[in-house]
Amino acid sequence: MSTAEALRLPDLSGLPEPLAGAKLVVIKIGSALLVQEPQGTIRRAWLDALADDVAALRAAGKSVILVSSGSIAVGRRHLGLPEGVLKLEEKQASAATGQIRLAHAYQEALARHGITTAQILLTPQDTEERRRHLNARATLSTLVKLGACPVINENDTVATAEIRYGDNDRLAARVAAMVGAEALILLSDIDGLYTADPRKDPNAAHIPLVADVTAEIMAMGGAAPVGYSSGGMKTKLEAAKIALAGGCAMAIAKGVIDHPVSALAQGAKSTWFMAQEKPQTARKRWIGGSLTPTGAVYVDAGAARALARGSSLLPAGVKRVEGGFERGDLILVKDLDGVVLGRGLVAYGAQETNVIAGRKSDEIETLLGHRGRDELIHRDDLALELGRG
Repeated sequence: MSTAEALRLPDLSGLPEPLAGAKLVVIKIGSALLVQEPQGTIRRAWLDALADDVAALRAAGKSVILVSSGSIAVGRRHLGLPEGVLKLEEKQASAATGQIRLAHAYQEALARHGITTAQILLTPQDTEERRRHLNARATLSTLVKLGACPVINENDTVATAEIRYGDNDRLAARVAAMVGAEALILLSDIDGLYTADPRKDPNAAHIPLVADVTAEIMAMGGAAPVGYSSGGMKTKLEAAKIALAGGCAMAIAKGVIDHPVSALAQGAKSTWFMAQEKPQTARKRWIGGSLTPTGAVYVDAGAARALARGSSLLPAGVKRVEGGFERGDLILVKDLDGVVLGRGLVAYGAQETNVIAGRKSDEIETLLGHRGRDELIHRDDLALELGRG
């Protein structure tokens, strides 16, 4: 029996519905949970327990992506930096040192279950700028498809004060929306949303379910706690808005306990923010109505029929290219009569599209000198006009 088989996995049979029905789950871990202060050491026993939960989720048929803080808190100790607020360059140096230790800790914890770990460092532009968004999304999707567990952190070593997320709650929500996750769990030092700060108001009432992040709900967010955490309830509510807009349900759950995810299955108190649509529906709505087209391709009747059946757009079906678009831009897809069939995020710029138009996907590498994607527009990045599929 292997080590992974010998380890007993937590029981997840009672997971709440948003999590039970999810195929892809994103879990965010904050510094206060992962790093033991004032020593600045990683809480290995807690991390092992979390890895058990991840393995249990995967055994239940779910893929998992982790978004982790902690590199600065760990790294500053090894660099001998004093207590108090760090300068930007000191934070970046701390992150560079701490990230190695953090990645190694995740690798060891997940390897106990035979899980391959992959490290991804992201900046805000990687989720917001369309070309980089497509690359990051493709990389994460490929890692998940290959059975790896990506561990993501903000790229603190190159971020500046002006462009930083400032917390990993919103980073986790943007990642969840980008990859089409159905559920996001924010592990916190609090077990959910309250009508007021329970640390200050003994009459604060816990709210187990939120259907929409209204102005009234946002008003319940308080200031960030003192310490290395840069979040707080306000950033968690902002994360909820991002997640829900992407069709992803989100939970705020207490993470300081061992096996925090399996605790949800056992009825632990939490707050769920419920998405009103599925991730794919939300993404196609964003593509269909939130971006301005920068060009168009005209496709033959065979390609039009394939699109109506839900297929991706391949270069072979393209007859004409219009506009000066770049990779990742939104373009229109039209039939030969100029009728708009849909719109999508294109995997090649106009110049390259002109070269591969009408050709088979296995010819792309020969024609362009590099191996790109087989699809000109992947079906996940394509929103058809109403009544066309």
